[in-house]
Amino acid sequence: MKSFMAKKDQVEQKWLLVDAEGAILGRMAAKIAPMLMGKNKPTYTPHVDTGDYVVVVNAEKIRVTGKKADTKEYDYYTHHPGGHKYVSFADMMKRKPERVIELAVKRMLPKNRLGRKMFKKLKVYRGSEHEHQAQRPEKIELF
Repeated sequence: MKSFMAKKDQVEQKWLLVDAEGAILGRMAAKIAPMLMGKNKPTYTPHVDTGDYVVVVNAEKIRVTGKKADTKEYDYYTHHPGGHKYVSFADMMKRKPERVIELAVKRMLPKNRLGRKMFKKLKVYRGSEHEHQAQRPEKIELF
C-alpha cells in the first residue's frame, strides 16, 4: 500500500465563511489555521498547500478572556534607533480589528514560503459584508 501525496494540480480549494461575532480570539484562530493548512482534509500533504480559503467577518466583535483586553500588547520595530514600539490590544481593536485576527492566525502557520502562501488565503473584514460573494463561501460554525 502506497502513501497518498497530493499534487498541486489535484487540490480542490473551497471558500469557507466564519462569523467571528462573540468568538474567543485564540480558540477561533486555532481552528482557522488548520483549515488554511488543509489539516482538516484526508488529502493533507505537508509540502503542498491543500487548505481552503477562509473569509472572516465581524472582526470587531471578537472577545478575549481574562485580563488580556487590558494587558495584551503587540510590538513592532520601525528599523530606526529606538524604534521599538508597542500598541495595546484596546488600541489595535479600535484602529485595525482585522489585524488582531490576522496576527493570531499567522503565528500559528508554518514560518516558511508555504506558510506565507497559506496566509494569503485568509480574508478578514470588519463588518458583516465581504467582497467574496462571487466565490459563494459556505458558512461554517466553529463552536
